[in-house]
Amino acid sequence: MDGSKPDARPGGVVGVLAMAGIVAALMQTLVVPLIGDLPKLLGTSASDASWVITATLLAGAVATPVAGRLGDTLGKRRVLLASVIPLVAGSIVCALASSVVPMIVGRGLQGLGMGVVPLGISLLRDVSPPEKLGGSIALMSASMGVGGALGLPFSAAVAENASWRVLFWVAAGLSLLVGLLIWRVVPAGRRAAAPGRFDVPGALGLGVGLVALLLAVSKGATWGWGSATTLGLFAVAAVVLLAWGAWELRIAEPLVDLRVTARPVVLMTNAASILVGFAMYAQSLVVPQLFQLPEATGYGLGQSMMAMGLWMAPAGLMMMILAPLGAKLSAARGPKVTLSVGALVISAGYGSSLALMGSTWGLLTVTLICNTGVGLAYGAMPALIMGAVPQEETASANSFNTLMRSIGTSVSAAVIGVVLAQMTTALGGHVLPSEGGFRTAMLIGCGVGLVAAVVAALIPAKAAAPAPADARAAEPGAGPRAASEATTA
Repeated sequence: MDGSKPDARPGGVVGVLAMAGIVAALMQTLVVPLIGDLPKLLGTSASDASWVITATLLAGAVATPVAGRLGDTLGKRRVLLASVIPLVAGSIVCALASSVVPMIVGRGLQGLGMGVVPLGISLLRDVSPPEKLGGSIALMSASMGVGGALGLPFSAAVAENASWRVLFWVAAGLSLLVGLLIWRVVPAGRRAAAPGRFDVPGALGLGVGLVALLLAVSKGATWGWGSATTLGLFAVAAVVLLAWGAWELRIAEPLVDLRVTARPVVLMTNAASILVGFAMYAQSLVVPQLFQLPEATGYGLGQSMMAMGLWMAPAGLMMMILAPLGAKLSAARGPKVTLSVGALVISAGYGSSLALMGSTWGLLTVTLICNTGVGLAYGAMPALIMGAVPQEETASANSFNTLMRSIGTSVSAAVIGVVLAQMTTALGGHVLPSEGGFRTAMLIGCGVGLVAAVVAALIPAKAAAPAPADARAAEPGAGPRAASEATTA
């Protein structure tokens, strides 16, 4: 365990890594209260200001698989520390920004640090005792929900009572603190004995393909789904990603080992992850609007941004509270069962909204049910992945799984955005999403949750344990690819 601290306490390591996950998730919700004011604050148009959100999404999608591969080859602690640097730098750039371009640059830098969550989860496999690994993974996965839950009320409170720049100075300070704690507490974990070359063409190809795909998905409604720009981006994504896949299958040390991702457990888990990511994010687009729309609509609840954040905070905390329960269920019945149950609970939460969305307490109940399911599902996915891949490819496989969830959330934003844009009503000269639009969006979330549960149920009950890489690694010229092929045999 290269460079690890022999006296490191697993509990302290889990706490630090969970804090890192919370801070990373905080970055994603940090600017939500500012969205409406960004054009005025930065002297730009609403269309250009939307890139403040998109830049983080794109940078995170590209950086996550790269960070995972580097973690497996260079050491997870080292790459964790490197990932904190853009979080700090990006927050400082945003705090000092007075126009839209530096703000977009800063948000892009923050996105480069999004690999800390899958890296942290993967590191737990190296440092946690086997009997505590399931609970540690569930707790680390839940940190994303806690960060999102705390981010909204915190950001809203600061935005209403102080300068918006304070948000980013606080983010910079928290990121720096996380970096110091990782440096002092977190051991290095395992890395490949013979790292080999980093797949630069693979990283560039995946980056170009993902940027084209996610730009088309996230901006399609604005540019027009049939516009030349949107269709051209989809075409570029298809061509580049197909070429990237062919390249990854040809080389000995790929960025993403597609042969490993094609194993039934990994493939089906990633498919379920896309669906769970979709279902999880749909409520994030619907519930805040229902809380804040005027009561005059007949279905809006007239809450302020601050009040909305406080009403939604318990749901995120629920993920952390239920993490031990999910770990116990996985230990008793297997993470496949936990993932399937989690998806069913998400679906039930959306279904309950049809009767409960008329009050603040009703919406709180909906979010509590949905996030209970998200917590169960998010804790099970890394456990399934890590049980089916060689230890030296843990970070890469987990990062790819995180990428699948991100694609699910991006598609969710596009689909739900189209539904709410098409099903509208007029109030006081303003066009707003209609009650029917919100109910349709919730029904879509319910249906996708059910499909996710079915896909999870089809995951093979138990993957064959990855064969020890030691014998293959001892052969002349053997590296991570040899170990991967050994486990496939």
